[in-house]
Amino acid sequence: MLTAIGRYLRKLRIDRGELLKDMSDRLGVTASYLSAVENGKRAFPTEWAKKIGDDYELDSSGRAELENAVTESADSVKIELSAVNGSRKNLAFAFARKFETLDEAELAKIRKILEDKE
Repeated sequence: MLTAIGRYLRKLRIDRGELLKDMSDRLGVTASYLSAVENGKRAFPTEWAKKIGDDYELDSSGRAELENAVTESADSVKIELSAVNGSRKNLAFAFARKFETLDEAELAKIRKILEDKE
């Protein structure tokens, strides 16, 4: 099944007149690996986002679209906690434990807090 990131990558390739092999060469992987990422059989490597943005000279809109596709396609999130203090670690784990049970109103409050930080 084609993922959001798969659709994005395929569209980017087509718009640039590239084949799957062309993009896979840019990313330093096999065409079959890239195909597996596009089809949701492999996770999108996080380091690809910057490489794609830079190599394809994406403007801010293109980078935002790429990031949205990556987010929409992700099944998990990894947060590096080695450099944060105990209260931040506790908050991250508390959020992870309660994430699935938060209702829309609670999610909206959290989203507002995070958006206000930008």
